[in-house]
Amino acid sequence: MNKSFHSIIALALAGIAATGCTDEVQFGNAFLDKAPGGSMNMDSIFANPEYVNQFLTNIYNKQYYGLPYKHDGVNHHDHYTGKLDAVTDLYQMHWSGCRVWSEYYTATLSAKSTPLISFTGEQIWESVHQVQLIKENIDRVPNMDQKKKDYIVAQATALQAFAYSVLLPHYGGLPIIEQTITQSDVDAGMGQRATFEETVNKIVEWCDEAKDNLYWAYNGNDAETSPLQTGRWTKAGVMALKAQVLWLAASPLFNSDQPYLDGSSEAEQQHLVWYGNYDASRWERAKKAFDDFWAENQANGEYYHLVQPATKTSDGYRVAYRRGYLFDDSPENIHWTKTCDYYGTQGTYAWLNWNTWSVNRNNHSPSVEYIEMFPWSDGKPFNHDTDMKESYKYIVEKDGSETTVYTCLNGTSNSANDKLFYTYEAVRGGFKKTTSRDPRLYENARVSGLPAKLDYNKENGVSSGEIIETWVGGQHAGTNVKAYDGTVSETMTSYCPTGFAAYKYVLSQDEYWRDYNMHWNVLTIPDMILMYAECLAECGDLSGAIEQVDKIRSRVGLKGIVTCNTSLDLRNNKANLIEEILRERACELGMTNARYIDMIRRKRTDWMTKQLHGMATYRMIKNAQNQWVRRNSPYFGDDKNGGMAEPSRFEYEFFELFQGKRVLWGQDPNSLEVRKWLMMPFPQDEVNKGYGIIQNPGW
Repeated sequence: MNKSFHSIIALALAGIAATGCTDEVQFGNAFLDKAPGGSMNMDSIFANPEYVNQFLTNIYNKQYYGLPYKHDGVNHHDHYTGKLDAVTDLYQMHWSGCRVWSEYYTATLSAKSTPLISFTGEQIWESVHQVQLIKENIDRVPNMDQKKKDYIVAQATALQAFAYSVLLPHYGGLPIIEQTITQSDVDAGMGQRATFEETVNKIVEWCDEAKDNLYWAYNGNDAETSPLQTGRWTKAGVMALKAQVLWLAASPLFNSDQPYLDGSSEAEQQHLVWYGNYDASRWERAKKAFDDFWAENQANGEYYHLVQPATKTSDGYRVAYRRGYLFDDSPENIHWTKTCDYYGTQGTYAWLNWNTWSVNRNNHSPSVEYIEMFPWSDGKPFNHDTDMKESYKYIVEKDGSETTVYTCLNGTSNSANDKLFYTYEAVRGGFKKTTSRDPRLYENARVSGLPAKLDYNKENGVSSGEIIETWVGGQHAGTNVKAYDGTVSETMTSYCPTGFAAYKYVLSQDEYWRDYNMHWNVLTIPDMILMYAECLAECGDLSGAIEQVDKIRSRVGLKGIVTCNTSLDLRNNKANLIEEILRERACELGMTNARYIDMIRRKRTDWMTKQLHGMATYRMIKNAQNQWVRRNSPYFGDDKNGGMAEPSRFEYEFFELFQGKRVLWGQDPNSLEVRKWLMMPFPQDEVNKGYGIIQNPGW
């Protein structure tokens, strides 16, 4: 075999004789049993319809899963790799054992190391080869009617389209493989990179090929569409994937009059990483794909839709938001993936079991910058400069230095009532506590005062339990944010080193049974709505875009985006509207990789280079002299048992994050050294083999 093409050949051929994972696959409740293993060969597999079905399942097992949970050689779900979210402005990792820290924060990633999305380490090429085996051998299968064969081929085609879509935003043009590989194919240059445009068009073509032989949804209308089959690709899924790919391709990284680096690289000159020009019709093409999806969904009774709140309360909005993403049978979920098995002896499922108070290697601590993206509960934007207006100089006891401390009070400077996250209204016997911010904030971050539990198993569930204490000395923060003497600690692998803890896809041990059955949402209705809004805005329909954004906001009780942002002139200012859409995407789609994709496709290198911050919270009480003083101790325990009221006044101190301080912070966002990070490097070994992989710009 020609060694120049050895890597993709080896990856593609992996699984011909033995098809991989033999653990039970929990798609839905009983998606399929087991993939064939052992010495099973192609003749045996394609002589038995059940084995073919199981062979297809093996490809499903290889789909991208975005919650790092296992160290087994597959890059995307390896917690020693890390999540894309952790290199955005929304989160900061506090564990040095992952590549997010060791290669991205240090800016030492090179073409000789492995990016967060690997060209060769995501089981893409194994999947692609197995898809070709199905297509080339399906007619050999006995006792299977043509409709079933077409259905299996359509699923396989959808799996290939999705596999390519995983690599597309990070690498651009890819080798197009549509048959099993032979030596003559290698000699003919099959491994060469296609242009970006050719790759996009091929993914779209696969989606179009697959859709008419797939079911719209597994809605239980007949045996073939049993909900137990949920997790397979559907017509809705491939139509949504097509729209997503065209939305991505129309974005400024690829659809521009100027290349994203300097135009001198071979990849830029051959249009491997961009179209080579700007064309507004690409946004129109993407919009048309979304229009087609919405029309088909309407024709199918709007099977896919936003989960709406049962009660118009903060808890009601939170329950609807949570049920929308957390339940695998949610009408919001168009396509999702699940894990194949446990992680050895490490506590079954490390995404959650490495996300506890005691073991926090998977922590993705929200930044202050993320927290401040969430508006007030009426929808008006949070403004740090005006909303954190009360400030004074605090003398640090340890060394006499001064720090600026802020309050966010509901009343005068002597008020006992904070309002940053909750308002406290005095009533007989105590006070009435109400959330003051966008309900999605409390679903994406754990903040001081948040009740520990929310009964999301009921549509009208309510929050309860002891409050989260992320203030200095609180039971959840201790001294992990700041020490009692005022020194910033930002402790590694602690629960809330930035002053906040991640919540989405994590929840708490009291709320969620921490097993390996957590699904990863690939395509969802909220994402579709906001992508569509952006397409409408780019096509000049600002009113239509606003209508879509308000669908997302109204689900959580926020007023219209125009009403709440009068100074932005959103009905006429496209740039401001798109900026608001990006912020809404951050609030709605936390922990889903959406921010990373937005960062690269919109060329937001300013997000890469801005210094991120944490926030120390101080619990305040009045002393015997009627002065407000800090109480660096938990409320739960002696204070609560002794009859003290729940804390309702706090002071806040902001600090620059220094653990894992990213080399890119503070650099010129327009520099070539920063802009090269918009795409990932191909493995230099693959480039050197000479079969047609041209390196991406800057690497």
